[in-house]
Amino acid sequence: MPILFTFEYSQSGDDDKMNKAKEFSAKVKKAFAILGPGLITGASDDDPSGIATYSQAGAQFGFNTLWTAVITFPLMAAVQGMCARIGLVTCKGLTVTLRENYPKSIVYLMLLFGFPAITLNIGADIQGMGAVANMLFPQVPANVFCVCFTAILLFVIIKYPYQKIARILKWLCLSLLLYIIVPFMVKQDWWLIAKHTFVPTVKFDKAFFSILVAILGTTISPYLFFWQATMEAEGIVHSKRKIIVDKRVLGDMKKDVNFGMFFSNVVMFFIILTAGSVLYTAGIRQIDTVDQAAKALEPLTGKFTYLIFTLGVIGTGLLAIPVLAGSQAYMLAETFGWESGLDKVFPQAKAFYVSIVISLLVGLSLNFIGISPIQALVYTAILYGLTAPVLIAIIMHIANNKKIMGDKTNSTLSNVLGGVTLLLMTVAAVALLYLQFT
Repeated sequence: MPILFTFEYSQSGDDDKMNKAKEFSAKVKKAFAILGPGLITGASDDDPSGIATYSQAGAQFGFNTLWTAVITFPLMAAVQGMCARIGLVTCKGLTVTLRENYPKSIVYLMLLFGFPAITLNIGADIQGMGAVANMLFPQVPANVFCVCFTAILLFVIIKYPYQKIARILKWLCLSLLLYIIVPFMVKQDWWLIAKHTFVPTVKFDKAFFSILVAILGTTISPYLFFWQATMEAEGIVHSKRKIIVDKRVLGDMKKDVNFGMFFSNVVMFFIILTAGSVLYTAGIRQIDTVDQAAKALEPLTGKFTYLIFTLGVIGTGLLAIPVLAGSQAYMLAETFGWESGLDKVFPQAKAFYVSIVISLLVGLSLNFIGISPIQALVYTAILYGLTAPVLIAIIMHIANNKKIMGDKTNSTLSNVLGGVTLLLMTVAAVALLYLQFT
């Protein structure tokens, strides 16, 4: 009898463990299902050009810019949250909302600055991916890799509907976790790191202010505003069941956006930390491209770290370029009334897909006409810096307009954070112009 009792108790214990495991698995699946446009938007912000900027920040100033990852998180989350809410409530992309409620000159101005900026960004990312792939396989020229990556991206974007692309992009987000591993592979002074993370350090010189402007421009980029709003709107329009934008839907959106922006800034933090703890300490102060960062890491931290950094660049490029090209195509389609949608096949939205093809091919061509990645990044930062403050002001106006948003207007906190973002981006734009022309 005692043996039977012991067996029954053990079986019951195993059942409890299995039930708990199932419950945990269900919670993880539910949480992952909520994550979508916000996660992809946040992760795509850490593209190869962003990695180059963050690596330069760490190499040039050590831990002195770590605090920017903390400061920019609530600002990014606030602005992207407004864009997501606009898309959910209006069921329209940001460009359509602008076109219907503001002078057309504003829409055309956004296109005028946005199109070349995004194209340059795509070009810089393709070049970065080709350069690091060439380091892994030196016998194959970087230009060949650039062409191959472009061809793969075009095939995937045109061939598969957005739902499948989104699933691929979600998994590509995991490539960013590689950057979190690297700092733990070398000895760190965690007390010093914590100090620089939560106590801002500002040096009033041109070099330091330039990198701050670059971080802001790279982190809070206008193309992300358009992508976020359009993806949320498409999720409502193409849903198989009627979705009522209530507190639960808005709550899920907020979790998605906040997690995506947090994830983006955590990765940003660890890239700066890696460069600061390894490159700055070794006396390497200048990093212009991602392949330079990878090359500099290899002799200092070993082949494995170098491999992690390189694979991360390729993964983030494959993640970011569809977002860049897609946001640009949506901007053009929504401005000129073209049929659009990544869920449509090519014959249904020819102009939309042709614009994606052109943007990737023009971006690829930069590799052959002598524009270096660092030049492309500088020009991109200038264009983003000029358009971001205007766009943020308009987004705040839309998000507070009851005629457009009904009872889903901004909260006080969103307005405060949006106002701070507007102020910072305006200062950054003025500083950027000053630093470029003086």
